[in-house]
Amino acid sequence: MKPPAGSALTTTMVVLTLTTGIIEAVSFLVLGPVFTAVQTGNLLLLGFAVAGEGGLSPAASAASLGGFVAGAVLGARFESGLGRRGRPWFGPALLTEAALLAAAGAVAWHTGAHPAGPEPGLTALVAVAMGIRNITTLRARVPDFTTTVATRSLTALLAPLGAGTRIDSGAGRQARRLATVGAMFTGGLIGALLLRAGVSPAVLLLVVAGSVVVGAAVHGAARRRSTG
Repeated sequence: MKPPAGSALTTTMVVLTLTTGIIEAVSFLVLGPVFTAVQTGNLLLLGFAVAGEGGLSPAASAASLGGFVAGAVLGARFESGLGRRGRPWFGPALLTEAALLAAAGAVAWHTGAHPAGPEPGLTALVAVAMGIRNITTLRARVPDFTTTVATRSLTALLAPLGAGTRIDSGAGRQARRLATVGAMFTGGLIGALLLRAGVSPAVLLLVVAGSVVVGAAVHGAARRRSTG
């Protein structure tokens, strides 16, 4: 059952995009350097690490990639199973992601405020959640909101400046693209500033988990109104 379109879904997608920035601040600045949601960047880091350049950790990047693959596969099976039974899958998928992020926050809390080096196990756990996130947003098919990649939205946002007439540049589409780019940047900025201020990565992961739960609740309320 596809999530109903509307302002609630759009708001949820913006929140998810913002949390991606926070998650990647934790992943890159504390756990790696590594990316857990933006696997394009992680694949490059893995290539650099295998080449022995930049002092990067192959274990961290490999753990992220492995966790992401596991999350995407398990998420696809979970959501497809619910869909085949005619049950809503968007909310349960978000709650599953939130549970994994909360578990990662608990592990980070036990590890300490700022680990001394790469944490492949914790990285893998966050990446599993992000694999599920990517499957969820891919299945939702909300235009201009992938929640984990901003490159296409940024390109489409700028296309009208070069008379890119084949790209839809309506006000609604452009607003969503701007929201995607802005939310990703803002999330990364907030995450980095909070880490610099001494906020524990565990706290950030737990806050993100809570935000995802709120997103699931907002979506669930909107779905009940649309079917009620």
